[in-house]
Amino acid sequence: MSTANPRTVIVTGAGTGIGRATARAFADEGAHVIAVGRRPEPLTETAAGHPNIHPLTADITADGAAQKIIDFALAYSGRLDVLVNNAAIVQSGPLDSITRQTIDPQVATNLVAPILLTQAALTVLRNGVVVNVSTSIGQRAWPGNSVYAATKAALETLTRAWAVELAPRGIRVLAVAPGATETPIGEHQGLTPDQIAAVRKWQLEQTPMARIGRPEEVAWAITGLASAKASFVTGTVLPVDGGAVIA
Repeated sequence: MSTANPRTVIVTGAGTGIGRATARAFADEGAHVIAVGRRPEPLTETAAGHPNIHPLTADITADGAAQKIIDFALAYSGRLDVLVNNAAIVQSGPLDSITRQTIDPQVATNLVAPILLTQAALTVLRNGVVVNVSTSIGQRAWPGNSVYAATKAALETLTRAWAVELAPRGIRVLAVAPGATETPIGEHQGLTPDQIAAVRKWQLEQTPMARIGRPEEVAWAITGLASAKASFVTGTVLPVDGGAVIA
């Protein structure tokens, strides 16, 4: 891509993990990246050494947040080319422990916020790309994470529906479904080191390649699907999971 007319990219959940790697990957291609997250300190770390990453502290579930994010991008560059709906939260627990207090934040962050942000982007995302970040494990049984998996399965359904609906506008919609990836999501859940180790053991047992993925490997898939070389690809959900979904 020519840097003379760089794309503008929004990445939510850009403070750590896959979001951070994705923001940096787009920036390395020359894009202007709006890195969205709830905490300013991790966003500052994401942007370190990347002058074309622009942090925006925002809670994507707050009233008016979607338009605030779009307005920020337009004020900076006057355009939007790629939207990456990456932000998500996990609150684990078996069915008999699930409460509204664990359901509502996951639905709000993982499902409702991407809907509203994509909707807000439609007026400016001409001939653009939306990439939703799902989870490949959500396509299989994931004991103790049924609500999280359900929100991601719903996001994949939206991906396919939007791909058909928005194709006449020149907008492509895709999803990347990571498997076990080295991110701080366990710490964000408040899991203990022993609990994180148990999750990793289970994940490795479900992954034929018998290793944990790197955020940069998922970012490669996101940037690739958003590139002009993938211009005839839409509605696809691409697993990046070491073979977990097919095992």
